[in-house]
Amino acid sequence: MMLARSARCAAAAGSSTSTSTSASTASTSRLVVSRVAKGEGCRSLSSVAAPSRPALPLSSLAAKVGLAKRAFHTTPTPRHGGIERPAPGTGIKLTFRDSKGNDIKTVEANEGDDILSIAHEYDVDLEGACEGSIACSTCHVILEPDVYDQLDEPCEDEEDMLDLAFGLTDTSRLGCQVKLKKELDGMVAQLPSATRNMYVDGHKAGH
Repeated sequence: MMLARSARCAAAAGSSTSTSTSASTASTSRLVVSRVAKGEGCRSLSSVAAPSRPALPLSSLAAKVGLAKRAFHTTPTPRHGGIERPAPGTGIKLTFRDSKGNDIKTVEANEGDDILSIAHEYDVDLEGACEGSIACSTCHVILEPDVYDQLDEPCEDEEDMLDLAFGLTDTSRLGCQVKLKKELDGMVAQLPSATRNMYVDGHKAGH
């Protein structure tokens, strides 16, 4: 009987301890929940679980961002005009003449400059719609026979465009393909009475 009673006492004590532990655990849980609800626990947990990291220097951050960017490359479009004018009296002389035989202006340029670029630099009305890519005939000029004979033969693309030129002659060339050299000093480039540009608009009234 004493053993049974001791057993019951021990069981009661264990039950009491378990109940006390459960109550304590429940109380602690309610306290944590309460603090979390107030935002206190979040700050504590955050500070423990995720310690602050030193900020990256701006240079490092910029470098990382730069690595993520794709590089785009563009091919510049050939442009005519914007050549450098030689000092007066030192360049190669070129006279532009209209279709009626009247001189428009005499200018100076450097060796290697092409007639189209020279015309644009000095505001002479020579169109060049394709900007020197040999895709139109709007920079068509008529040269004197002795000048024409000193030039290299036109390429096949130039020949094809000259076939579309208005007022084609035996000494016609595309201005974008004629480059000055010292032997051509004093040359004359005559503009046709009209230009034809099938590539753009069919026909342009002339000079």
